[in-house]
Amino acid sequence: MSIAVTGASGQLGRLVVEALLKQGAATIAVVHDPAKAADLAAQGAEIRQASYYDPAALDRAFAGVQRVLLVSGNEFGSRVAQHTNVLRAAERAGVELFAYTSIPNIDHNELILAREHRGTEAVLDAAAIPVVRLRNGWYWENYLNGLTHAIESGVLYGAAGTGRVAGASRADYAEAAAKVLTTAGHGGQNYELGGDSLGYADLAQAISEASGKPVRYQDLPQADYAAALEQNGVPAQYALIVADVDAGIAQGILDVETGDLQRLLGRAATPAVEVFRAALV
Repeated sequence: MSIAVTGASGQLGRLVVEALLKQGAATIAVVHDPAKAADLAAQGAEIRQASYYDPAALDRAFAGVQRVLLVSGNEFGSRVAQHTNVLRAAERAGVELFAYTSIPNIDHNELILAREHRGTEAVLDAAAIPVVRLRNGWYWENYLNGLTHAIESGVLYGAAGTGRVAGASRADYAEAAAKVLTTAGHGGQNYELGGDSLGYADLAQAISEASGKPVRYQDLPQADYAAALEQNGVPAQYALIVADVDAGIAQGILDVETGDLQRLLGRAATPAVEVFRAALV
């Protein structure tokens, strides 16, 4: 069975390819720039070049493929069209399973990040091939950019109030995707994926434990948090999205309690403190 992973040179796609290779799966890494996937080729992946904008290249990339993982793109404003191109190519190839990395609670998720996922899932609703939705929760790695500042200042800032977020490591989500791609019975499934449920005070404690330095959580109004991020060099659009995510966490939108991730992994998800500790080595 041949499995293609799109966006394979990115942070998540790369980990999925590596997880598949460890299982001995015939793995095709679909990338925009093959030079960025040389290490995956060295590990045994077949490299095929295609972009989400190029239907003909996607057709070539999916030739002879039985299963496809579409790792969602990162070009905001263009993602639904890009994802549709990938799905149509998979349909033309007649793949037996099409997996898509989405976001939790899509039916009532009002986050900025959810908008194009919702649009993509609407397209998937009419797919001519079996689809599985991998609704990935938050990555603990999303907090790494602010890790040094939190440790040095002793304060983790955010706008999540007393809300909780069920996160896991990026590698956990990659391993779960590899499990879905290499086993049967997943067509038509919607997996709501999340790990340990933590409040931001818990996250501050995890940073403190990983670093050996005291860190506390300081809650800010959403607009103030976005402004503070921008003042500290975060691009305005990204600062808006980060603050919007925290507001969603305050409402419980990313507190996933289904156990789907743990069942796919056959183990507990990676604790936040382990991700933070590894980043500080």
